[in-house]
Parts: sequence; C-alpha cells; structure tokens
Amino acid sequence: MKKILSVALSTAMAFSMFASVAFGDTAVTPQQQFDALKAKGIFNGYPDGTAGLDKEMTRAEFAKVITKLLGLKEITGTLSYTDKNYNANNWAVPYIEAVTAAGIMEGTNVEKKLFSFNGKVTIQEMATILTRALDLEIPTETNNNAAAWAKGYVQAAINAGLIDANANFAGNASRELLVGAAYSIDQAQSLKVESYTVTEAGKVVEFKISDGETVKVTLDKALEANKETEVKFTYKDKEFTEKVTYVVTAATKVESVTTSNYKELTVKFDGEVDQKSAETEENYKVNNSLSFSKATLSADKRTVTLRIAEGSTILPKQEEAELKISNVKNSDATKTFSETVKFTAVDTQIPTVTEAKGLGTKAIRVQFSEPVTSLSASNIANYRIDGTPVSGYVTFSYPNVAVITTNVAVGEHKLTVSNVEDFAGFKTVPTESTFTVSEDTTAPEIVSSVANDLDEVVITFNEPVKAVAKAYHTSSGRTASEVKISDNTVTLKFSTDANKLSSGATTVYLEGVKDYSDNSADRQATVTPVLDTVRPTVNTVTSEVTSANLTKLTVQFSKSVSGDATVGSNYTLRKSDGTLYKGTGFSSEGHPVGTIEFVANKDNQEVTFTTLGDKLPAGSYTLDVTGIRDTRTVANAMAPQSISFTVSAVGDVALNSSWSEVYNTDYTRVYVNFNKAVATTGNGNALDVNKYSYVVDNAGTKTYHSFPASATVSQYDANTVYITAKTSDLAEFNTVGTTKQIRVSNVADNNGNFISNGSLKSIVDRSASTVGIKEVKAISAKKVSVEFVGTVSLVEDNDFIFASNLTPITTSFSKSNQTVNSDGNTVIEFTFSSDVLGAGTDLTYTTQGTTEINTKDSYGRKLGEVTSATAVVDAIAPTLETVKANDGAKTITLTFNEEVTIYNNPAAFVVYYEGKQVKVVNAVATPDAKVWTLTTDADANFEVGKNVDISLVNGSGKIIVDADGNATEDFAKNVKVTL
Repeated sequence: MKKILSVALSTAMAFSMFASVAFGDTAVTPQQQFDALKAKGIFNGYPDGTAGLDKEMTRAEFAKVITKLLGLKEITGTLSYTDKNYNANNWAVPYIEAVTAAGIMEGTNVEKKLFSFNGKVTIQEMATILTRALDLEIPTETNNNAAAWAKGYVQAAINAGLIDANANFAGNASRELLVGAAYSIDQAQSLKVESYTVTEAGKVVEFKISDGETVKVTLDKALEANKETEVKFTYKDKEFTEKVTYVVTAATKVESVTTSNYKELTVKFDGEVDQKSAETEENYKVNNSLSFSKATLSADKRTVTLRIAEGSTILPKQEEAELKISNVKNSDATKTFSETVKFTAVDTQIPTVTEAKGLGTKAIRVQFSEPVTSLSASNIANYRIDGTPVSGYVTFSYPNVAVITTNVAVGEHKLTVSNVEDFAGFKTVPTESTFTVSEDTTAPEIVSSVANDLDEVVITFNEPVKAVAKAYHTSSGRTASEVKISDNTVTLKFSTDANKLSSGATTVYLEGVKDYSDNSADRQATVTPVLDTVRPTVNTVTSEVTSANLTKLTVQFSKSVSGDATVGSNYTLRKSDGTLYKGTGFSSEGHPVGTIEFVANKDNQEVTFTTLGDKLPAGSYTLDVTGIRDTRTVANAMAPQSISFTVSAVGDVALNSSWSEVYNTDYTRVYVNFNKAVATTGNGNALDVNKYSYVVDNAGTKTYHSFPASATVSQYDANTVYITAKTSDLAEFNTVGTTKQIRVSNVADNNGNFISNGSLKSIVDRSASTVGIKEVKAISAKKVSVEFVGTVSLVEDNDFIFASNLTPITTSFSKSNQTVNSDGNTVIEFTFSSDVLGAGTDLTYTTQGTTEINTKDSYGRKLGEVTSATAVVDAIAPTLETVKANDGAKTITLTFNEEVTIYNNPAAFVVYYEGKQVKVVNAVATPDAKVWTLTTDADANFEVGKNVDISLVNGSGKIIVDADGNATEDFAKNVKVTL
C-alpha cells in the first residue's frame, strides 16, 4: 500500500503549504477538505465543533491521522513507550503503536523510550513521517536547511512536491497544512472507475475516473461481445482491474447449432439478427443438400428454429453433419453470416403430450413435445378419453398438432395417448392429460395477416380452423388457387397471373371460416404485399464423379430460380489460371453443351449438368454464372457471380470387398478393403471401431449389430483395415447358415472425401474371397486394358481368354503396362501381336478355371473365375476417313469410320477458305451418322480447285464421339474443292 501511495501521490498531489486541494466540484477550501476527512473518521475536530485549522498538531494527533489515512491496524495490549500516562487508558496508544509497528514514526528519545505524544510536530518531522509512510526514495544529494538528521527526508518531500523548499522546517506544522496533505493522499488512494464505454468494435475501452479524467485503453485483442472480461490498466501509477462487458445487440457470431429430434434444428446467435434473412429457409443447408421448409425467429431475435418438411428426409442420425448458413444478416447489417457449423443430431427423448385442450364440445386439440409422424398421430386408435376408445377422426397439422374430432361433454376429462411416434422411432408412453370442455359459440377471429410477395397470404386465427368455404381477394372471381389449413393458420396461394395480388393495399375475403365447434363466419383482412427484392445468388458449386466416370456439377441457388438456370450460355467454366475450359462437354466459350436439369424435389433451387465422355481433370475451377432470375412475380435478376470449386483427383470413397477369417484360434478378423487410401486421423478416421457394424441376414430377416467394445481396428495397408474381436463375442456373426454384410459410415480418404453413409458390402469367408474385375475395354486395334478391383500384385497373361464374335482369338498377347489408377485399382494393358480389334468388333472375354488361375492380389486372393462370355467395352476412338469441300456450296463433308455424334459446338472447327477464316455455323448428319456436313458462313460458294483448311481444336474435350463416348482425336486437313 505504501508503495502504491507514494507513486500515486508523487504524480497526483499538487501540494503546497498554503494551497487548497479541490474536493471534486465542491471541496475547494481547507475547511471543506477537513469536513470530507472528518466524514471518513480521519479527523475528529475539537469539542466545540471547530476544525482548529490554525492550531498546531500534536504527535498523538498526527499518529491517529496517519493510521486512519493509511488504513493501518490499531494495536492494543502493547506499550512500546514509557511516557507518563502512556497506558491502556490513553486514547492515542493504539494509533502510536500502529505507526510504530509500521516503521513510520518513532520516539523522540529512543534510549529512554519516550514518544512525547503531547509534543508538537515540526514541518521537518512531518516531512520525515510522510516520506516513510509513502516509501519515497531518499536522494543522495540535498539542498535544504533542515536539521542534519532530517535533510534526506525533507529533500524527498520537496522533490515530491509535499512541502515548500523555502519553509521553516524547524517550525511547527499547522493542522491546515496536515489537512491539505492528508486530503491529497486520501484522494490519490481513493481513485476509482466511475463508468466506461466500449468503442471501435470492442478494441478500445474508455474509463472515466473519479477525479474527472478519462483513460483510453487500446486492447491487443478485441473484447468478445456480451461476455464479461477483466481489463487491466494503470492510471497515476495505480493498477486497476475492471470487469467490463462489450454489450452488443446485433449478433456477431453463431453460438450453437443443436437439436433434440430429427426434424428440427435450433440455431442460436449471440445477438439479434435480421428477421427477413433469418427466416429465409434457403439460407440454411445441411451437408449442402438437405433443406428446410420453415425458419422461425424467436421473439428476442436471437434464435432460429429450422424445420424440415414433413415428407422430406430427416437429419443425419447420430453422426456429425454440417449446417451451412448463408446470407443471414445481423440486426444492424454490419455482418452477414456465411459459415459452416458442425453438429450431431441425437434424439433420446420420448415424445410427450404438452397440452390437451377442448375446442368446444366437438373436438380436442393435442400438442406434442416434438415433431411426430402423421401416420401415428392420425390414428384414432391411439387416443382414449376417460379410458374409453374415441369415436371420430384425427386431423394432423405437421409438425406436432393433432385435432381429434369427436363429441365430448362439458366438464373435465382425461386424455390418454399411446403409440404416437417421433422420427427416431420412439413412441409415447401412455399418460393421462387433463382438459376441460366448455361450450364454444364464437367463430374464429383473425389475429394477423401477412402478404408475401403477390402470390401468398398467411392469415392467423385465434383458434384452430377446420374449414374455409371460399377465399378470394378484391372480387369473387379472383379466387385462391390453394387454401392450406394448418392448425390456426390459413395460407392462401394466388398462383395464376390474373389472380395475383395488386402491389398496394388489398382486401382478402374468406367465406365460411369454420372452427371445430362448427361455428362459422365470413372474415376479411387488408394486406399490403411486401415484394421480394432479394436477388438470387449461388450458394455452392459442387462436383462428384458418377458411376459412368463422368463429372456431375451441381449448382445450388439461394432461392427458387426460373428456367434461365437451365440455359448453358448462362454458365462459363474457367480453369485455375482464368482461361476458358473448352473440353469435356464444354464449348470453346466454356459453356456446358449437355443438358442442364433442375434437381427433383429441390424447389427449383438446384441444377445439375454432367460432362460428356470423361470426367473433369483434377484441379481448381471457377464457374461464372449470370443472366438468371428468380421465380417471384416481379423477377429479380442475379448479379454476375464467380464461384470457385475444386475437383478432387479421386471420387467418393467406396467399399471394394470384405472378408473374414479365424485368427490365432480365439479371434475373428474382418477385413475391409476400400477403393483408395483412407484417413487414419481426423473426422474420417478409418481406425474408429464405432464406424463399423455388421448386418446378419438369416433367411431374409436382417439384424444390425455393433462390434463389441473390446474390438480393435488396425491398418493392413493404405486401402485396407481389419477389425479384430474375440470369436466368443461374435455369436451372431458366426451363426451357421447366415449371410453377412459390413456396414461403414463416416470414413474418408486423405483428401477429405467421405464414403456414402451406411455403405454395405458382403463379407465372405477368406477362402472364398476373390479379386474382381471392374472393366475390360479395347483401347486400340491391338490393345486391351483390364481394370481390377483393388491392387493386384501378380498378373498371369494366360488367365484371360479373348474371343471375337465368340471365336477364340489365337493371336498371342502379353502384358505391356501395369499401373494403379486414382481409384486404387490396378490397370493392366495387354498388347496383341497383330491388329485384331476395331470399331464395332464384338469382343468378349472369359478366364481360366479357378484351379488354373494364378493372378493374385497382395492379400493372396485369386482372380475370380469368369465362366460366361463378358463383353469387352469398345473404347477405340472413331477416326476421320475423308474430308470433302463441296463446289457450289459453302459446305464441308466429313466421313468417319463409324457412327458419331458432333455436339453443338461448331466453333470447335477452324476453317480457312483460300487463306480467309470462315466460321462453321451448323453441323448436320446423314441418317447413318457416319457422314456429317458442316455449313460455313463464307462470303461466296466454294469453287473447284480452291484450297480449304479444316482443323478440330477441341482441346481435351469430346466434341465428336461414337456411341460409346469415345472421342476422335484432333485433326488438321487441307483439301481442294471438288464437285
């Protein structure tokens, strides 16, 4: 404390022997200073009520002031001095002992132990005592006329501004002098923070101090919004630790994404969000695919409840999933959320009845604690009233309201509900809910009405609505195309252009609005539509490899879009360097040339298109999207947007095969072979036993089993793991006469591609497990490529038998190349000694018998026997046989060795006529599709003998392909015009 006070005083106290120190806004005189100190018990004053400022201080009085001022502990039971009347009854003893113990004051005669408590205090003594009390540094050089013993102390007090350098140091100090000094010290040690403000997004805190000053503190790290945090700073050499809270009303982050059932998600923000964007369902997606039918913002504007449509799928069960939040703004529009939050959906709660309510004497409204299935909630057999089965019917309003239509007497009743099921398969436990029935003689009243754009009106009533006879706006001819009733909400759709709402105030009429007591009335409401002015945007562009080894691109929009989204010219694909991608089903302008389609059941929010002939090479791409409008009455056009995405070098993880064997007598091992190297750390860790289970099929009855807790997973090689468990713990697995499958979820490769959840593959006995063949294809006139499932270590040529039109080929062949492709499969090329293949050749293959086969994989499994003739895929590219430039026309005829298709990309041809470039504007085939005629935009018809140069420059694309998707190679031909 003394150290703190000394530094604080040296900088804070403007002291002189005769000057007054300000007391806030009021204490500006010595008397006011005295009054303030008296209120704190530091000074007492004299019996007559006066301050005695002109009087001199005694040493006892000074001891008391120092004790009170510094908060020293008063000491009793100790008598350090021998002065007369220095005893336990002397009021000054506790204070004198306190300053003595603290080393601040000492006696006037140390040898005789005399304190002289009634003696006066000289200025040099006061300086000495203050220097000790405040732990001031005593200088080595002095310049004052104080007594020799006091020179250092006095100089320290002078240097600190406590006393005047010209004072009479031997003279007695007045009470006024001590009051001024004491007040300054008290003020210095009483400094406190009165208030604070947070600015610059939590980076700066400004503290208002009790002396009227403001201290600005710039933090290294901005304060976290709405979280109490300690901030430390030093002012006038006093250290402060203050708890501050950066209060932010607008949201700054997503606090959590949680769920307790499989149909709803709760998104909690740390502050308020904009209602319109927060309640836009299109702004939320689970795993980039699963969408929501309703988003509801809480009253405090901090929590959004997302609901999946009744007939749609459910949230991924008990596995980590990702919620992508896009375009949600906070309440002051300073932040737009675009982030992905991970969550795991787990439902462990049994659905319960939260309310049973009589709707007059003819119906009961039942509300459940969570979404339940329509089938179970609509079953009248699941309800009993007063222990008796109910006669009537149930109307279910998704997600959790059932209205039982039945006659019920006035009075109190008990409802029992059983077997109503949630989406986790849990059913209600029969429990009784008490409800009261009274007469209802009043028809439903409108509580609120809202018009969304020009085609939808949502009207909320004060009670559940049973029926609406007719709904229209403005005039009876403008009827609603759809009237949807859900509990107490009626939604009207006006889908035809002639019946849409006007943009101004519009009156909506509902005739025959009936409740469940059959009270009916006509109602009307005036609504002013709020036009949707939000432009559509692209949320994501994703790629995947199809079963045909093509790349499918999926473009997901933020809202429903029009047919513009299926027009290829609205999309432009660019490579990572920004140049146009011209191959694999894209035109020379980078536009997709294949069919673009809306994805079913995605409400026109997703389109897909697939490459032609082959998949996109791995790498980074950008898709430019423009010219697309939404489906609103007054369509909003999207601003041009460029979206980056990556095509992985590999596709999704898949299961190749699985087999089991007895290991070391007491253990069973189950091997799981993937199509590529799998991750052994992170979310996709393939060594987590919880990601595996097995399915036992016993005469058509399937049961699912987890591996025992004692089971372990080990890595055999990059593509294969094996699960080891005690055979005694796998009774179901080893049941005789059953078939088994391995079930794998949440395993990824090293590039983050995940296996399709719940992927299954049959488990066979090790002795019966074989190596499979994925594909055999002819790639040239004398070469065949064989792709095995998995990695093959030994390949024997003679294991394969080839035939043409069922006639064995006797020409010799041998292995010419062996590689492992991106799917982890071994590819072998066999080269024949002569040309035996060609376009249209009916080539098949079989293998040797099992006992003769020598081809094996690294696990020692043999190639599986192929006994029936299996077609060899035609992968031989078509060739251009002749080119003819036609006289008297502007056309060029191309003849190929087989039927081909030329995709609508005339710009892929570069044509020069007599050195001048002309464009190909059309391409038309003859009926057999071997011969194609290209029409150019030449200024005049071609003339005999003139030169025509034609080249195909489609890069890596597949512009000219045969029926099997094989593309012709680029060519460059020079011909003369002929008749």
